[in-house]
Amino acid sequence: MQGKSGARPTLEDVAAEAGVSTATVSRCLSHPQKVRPVLRERVQKIILQLGYTPHGAARALASSRTNTIGAVIPTLSNAIFAEMVQTLQDALTLDGRTLLLAANDYDLAREIEQIEKLVVRGIDGLMLTGEERDPAVITLLQRHGIRSVCTYVHHPESRQATIGFDNREAMMRVVRYLHDLGHRRIAMIAGLPAGNDRARERIEGAEAALAGRGIGLLQRIDKPYGIGEGRRALRRLFELEERPTAVICGNDVLALGALLEAGELGIPVPAQLSITGFDDLALAREIPPGLTTVHAPLAEMGQRTAEFLMGDAPPGEQPLHLELPADLVVRGSSGPAPG
Repeated sequence: MQGKSGARPTLEDVAAEAGVSTATVSRCLSHPQKVRPVLRERVQKIILQLGYTPHGAARALASSRTNTIGAVIPTLSNAIFAEMVQTLQDALTLDGRTLLLAANDYDLAREIEQIEKLVVRGIDGLMLTGEERDPAVITLLQRHGIRSVCTYVHHPESRQATIGFDNREAMMRVVRYLHDLGHRRIAMIAGLPAGNDRARERIEGAEAALAGRGIGLLQRIDKPYGIGEGRRALRRLFELEERPTAVICGNDVLALGALLEAGELGIPVPAQLSITGFDDLALAREIPPGLTTVHAPLAEMGQRTAEFLMGDAPPGEQPLHLELPADLVVRGSSGPAPG
């Protein structure tokens, strides 16, 4: 169907057909949760009947906002990012916002290109993963008045807003827990630290906690994200003359790979080997004997990020630094060191 003039239907056509004001139609499109359900359904039905589509550019010019939030994550293959982004998108959708998503594959040069494209699209805010990046990115965002926040980290000394957890301290708790169980030969399968401040901080936390107990890592192997990579790393560790009694992993996927390989090699877990992860993915709770890991507060981080980016405070305000708890969750994959 077309508008009364036979041309492309307008906002006024929808309002006249529904018997409401143009402001009400606009609210139904931009903030549907603020309109009574019965009225919202009537307006939406007229919109479908007329085939009306809002002119995004005109709405953006009129309000100086596009109601679009950008997000850049390292990869789409990691469930930890998928869960957080889903929560972020749900919160934005409830407020009538749209999420534009990009993945940089841990390539900071590629990230700059993606952010420039998001800025051109007219985003109102931007979620970034971690804090490590070219300073030119922050200058670009400030010049365009775009609010941004670095997630998955807590850096209270930073000039950028951060919402996340202390990766270093969380990994230190894992190591202290294993040391208290009697483990002295502790190895680490870490994520690749290049371009990844979260992986690097977890390595630093492990090394610092062991140094505080007067020992060092038996061995450290850095691996890309992948179950197969975790399996290969554990195999290498058990080719050492001195084998570990505990293996801490920089993320749950590497830990699950290590756990599977231990079973393949006939190494009883946790009787002869304790294995820990980091993230608390759903699979970590289900795969026997259950993975001891650090619980990353993904849902709360997504919700708080949405609230911050949808806020009305100016982008030049004192940056927010919100620390969320990252608790150690003990399951069946860890236990006392073998006698």
